[in-house]
Amino acid sequence: MGEEEREEENQLPSSQIEPTETSESPKQQEYEWPKIRFSVPPYRTYHFHNQFRTGPNPNNFLKGVKWSPDGSCFLTSSEDNTLRLFYLPDDGSADQITACSSVSEEDSYAAQLVVSEGESVYDFCWYPYMSASDPVTCVFATTTRDHPIHLWDATSGLLRCTYRAYDAVDEITAAFSVAFNPAGTKVFAGYNKSVRVFDVHRPGRDFVQYSTLQGNKEGQTGIISAIAFCPTHTGMLATGSYSQTTAIYREDNMELLYVLHGQEGGITHVQFSKDGNYLYTGARKDPYIMCWDIRKAVEVVYKLYRSSESTNQRIAFDIECSGRHLGTGGQDGLVHIYDLQTGQWATEDFKFSRTIMRICS
Repeated sequence: MGEEEREEENQLPSSQIEPTETSESPKQQEYEWPKIRFSVPPYRTYHFHNQFRTGPNPNNFLKGVKWSPDGSCFLTSSEDNTLRLFYLPDDGSADQITACSSVSEEDSYAAQLVVSEGESVYDFCWYPYMSASDPVTCVFATTTRDHPIHLWDATSGLLRCTYRAYDAVDEITAAFSVAFNPAGTKVFAGYNKSVRVFDVHRPGRDFVQYSTLQGNKEGQTGIISAIAFCPTHTGMLATGSYSQTTAIYREDNMELLYVLHGQEGGITHVQFSKDGNYLYTGARKDPYIMCWDIRKAVEVVYKLYRSSESTNQRIAFDIECSGRHLGTGGQDGLVHIYDLQTGQWATEDFKFSRTIMRICS
């Protein structure tokens, strides 16, 4: 019997043998974002200037810039009603481009794609699942004055489709803000006292309209100038209005949850923290970015200073990938970096010669 038992043990499949300590595969370490050292002054890696100064508008200036979701490129919007797409160079040419741009004022390289709109660009956004390896997903949406929402192909520069909203006299009305929902299935657009929702797969004039002003006069009045979705897929979105208010809604039925008051000017930018627990709002002619705890939403957690108290320009801000720091520009040409855990400056300000209108990470 003893010999038979030993033979059966030797014939057991490997999946039934208890693993020993030496046979265990090492656990994969979780990815950690690199630590940013703000004590080290930044240096210029790439330079883009001259291509924004060509054409009939010598006083052209940059209005906004946004990284693509996959980090392969960034999209700019400027006063000449033009959007330019810049792909990052591959490793083979990066050193040469950096060396050339650091010793001269020539542009590091030209935009790979240039899209011209007919009127001033109000807002633009990337498709949330954009990937350069999948051309079908390489699209971005724009909204311009007196035009419908355009969906552009980021590889060819061709117009894929439009999403059109009409007013009471059946004329096209332009959205003032635009954003994809986190699932990438809907386009939310801000209008005067309303939000219209378009199905991404059904371009044209089909949409669902939600009024931001309730029957009891509660809610938001004025133009819906900014839209942001909670990144943790909790089904909430925030909308900012030029009426100096920010509102939190449910995404599925646009039920109003609460309204935040406190900004001194019209809201120009709203953004959730990476964990979805806090909301940051900024306004024109207001020197502070306000931090709200959306789990309480009764008072401001803290205020972050920036020089924007005397301008109507949209001065944006952004939170870096790890969610620890927020960067914002200002009229004074300074870039302020704040530690979001304390609400204090993370480092000395970085000085630039002009108004910093957009920070993106």
